[in-house]
Amino acid sequence: MARGVGSMTGLPPPGTQPIVRLRHPWTWAACVITGLIAALVLYSVATNPAFEWGVVAQYMLDGQILAGLARTAELTVAAMLIGLLLGTLLAVMRLSRNILLSVMSWLYIWAFRSVPVLVQLIFWYNFGALYPHIVLGIPFGPVFYSANTNAVITPLTAALAGLGLAQAAYTAEVIRAGILSVPPGQTRAAKALGMGPTTIFFRIVFPQAMRVVIPPIGNEVISMVKNTSLVSVIALAELLYTAQLIYSRTYQTIPLLIVASLWYLIVVSVLSAGQHFLEHRYRHRA
Repeated sequence: MARGVGSMTGLPPPGTQPIVRLRHPWTWAACVITGLIAALVLYSVATNPAFEWGVVAQYMLDGQILAGLARTAELTVAAMLIGLLLGTLLAVMRLSRNILLSVMSWLYIWAFRSVPVLVQLIFWYNFGALYPHIVLGIPFGPVFYSANTNAVITPLTAALAGLGLAQAAYTAEVIRAGILSVPPGQTRAAKALGMGPTTIFFRIVFPQAMRVVIPPIGNEVISMVKNTSLVSVIALAELLYTAQLIYSRTYQTIPLLIVASLWYLIVVSVLSAGQHFLEHRYRHRA
């Protein structure tokens, strides 16, 4: 009489062995310790009177704070638009077969990525020391426009130049990587169908590159929200500088810094949710 596999090997038949769950004592110990530390931190933050949570609640919806928040949002949108438009142009130039265009793009990206954004902001704010007047016209010919540099390069203009032009250098590399991720066969097939270079770029290459471009661009937008705090050094009343103006008058430094931090957390959380939605949408299309 044939014997089963279990009887031949001396083991119980398959499917009859008891299931023994793996034990993870150190994992549970780490969870307990982490939970205790988090609870202690939350208790300390909630009960420490130095945080002055009542003052935080008072200023969260203060008119000055909301005005600074609006200026932060305006700077973020405007600087990212400059960065996206100029960055796209720089990326196309960098990939061009024209050596002059490619080298000029590389030099721009090299220069603006190498110098810290804070230094660029201060530089643009003091641009009038180099050129007291801005003159546009034909060399040795008629002048079409002339103005005092300090009247043109206001704190807002300096902030947009410093943030936007620096962002264009980073965005150019992101978009260039996205364009290079599209298989060359796509372009060759479009050319075989008689499409022109512009049509190929906007109808074939760019839509496919967006899957690669969106995640890092989302990170750049989030970084830009935080980088707007740098313009406080040129006395532009964005969110952080507005909080500084208030606590320089009331001496409530910590509560006002908490207010600014909470608003940054809220804005970044909303942007992160939007980034996740766009990533999911393009992933689903792919």
